[in-house]
Amino acid sequence: MNEADPQLIGVTAEADLAARLDRTNELLQRMLVEVAKTPSTHAIFVDAGYVYAAAGLLVTGTEDRRSFDLDAEGLIEAFIDKARTIFADSRLLRVYWYDGARRRIHTTEQQAIAELPDVKVRLGNLNANNQQKGVDSLIRTDLESLARHRAISDAALVGGDEDLVSAVEAAQGYGARVHLWGIEAGEGRNQAEPLLWEVDSQRTFDLDFCRPYVTRRPVTTYEDDTPAPSREDVRFVGAQIAAAWLAARGRESLADLLPGHPYLPGSVDQDLLVEAERLLQHSLRGHAHLRRALRDGFWQHLQAQY
Repeated sequence: MNEADPQLIGVTAEADLAARLDRTNELLQRMLVEVAKTPSTHAIFVDAGYVYAAAGLLVTGTEDRRSFDLDAEGLIEAFIDKARTIFADSRLLRVYWYDGARRRIHTTEQQAIAELPDVKVRLGNLNANNQQKGVDSLIRTDLESLARHRAISDAALVGGDEDLVSAVEAAQGYGARVHLWGIEAGEGRNQAEPLLWEVDSQRTFDLDFCRPYVTRRPVTTYEDDTPAPSREDVRFVGAQIAAAWLAARGRESLADLLPGHPYLPGSVDQDLLVEAERLLQHSLRGHAHLRRALRDGFWQHLQAQY
């Protein structure tokens, strides 16, 4: 039996290895071609609470949403146009609009936004102090899920809360790039530094960008030449408003409010004053005793229901 020629074996092994490398390279080339054919996809994630506060403060000098109107449709379209420029070779998946609502029931404004093409409204809750709850977790869930399933390659995040850092990290862990968009702050910053450190890029929109979409509401004034209402009239109106407040928010909201008695959170107190003046058609500014009567009526009704 003849022994195999070592030199021949070596040549055969090299030829076999070369053939395998050629097949591997061919497969890689096919994969690269397929990847090149697959368009990149981006999505825009908007924390509406941040947008209202930052844009309102920049344009009108106040964060109070009751003091100005925001053209959400126009602003969303502006964000889409900006993304189209930045992600030139990418297609838009959709815009996610995150906001808060009592019992997660859409307001009329939120319904209108939800009906816009390529926009999905996601609602967290609002507590008795009009603070959003659960919005950051919704953003994280969507960002992480879309990145994990390779549904997006880039995410434009409009927000500033430090709690969003975990959402950014989760998306980046699956290969997505996260770009932080913000609104210019008059003084200092309105975005957390840890969030700025974590993202892949950042962009700030200035006053000229925001001004077309924010309009200050006219201030309602009342003639003071009519007799001031009595304390009992004001107390009764306070009870009326408390009944409406309770019907809209539910008894569970009392748990957030009652520990602060006899004081009301600033936002609730302001709502109470504005609504009372509307019902009474008389200004209560400068009438401390009437405002105390108003709060007494409000509290008295709530405590009777608890």
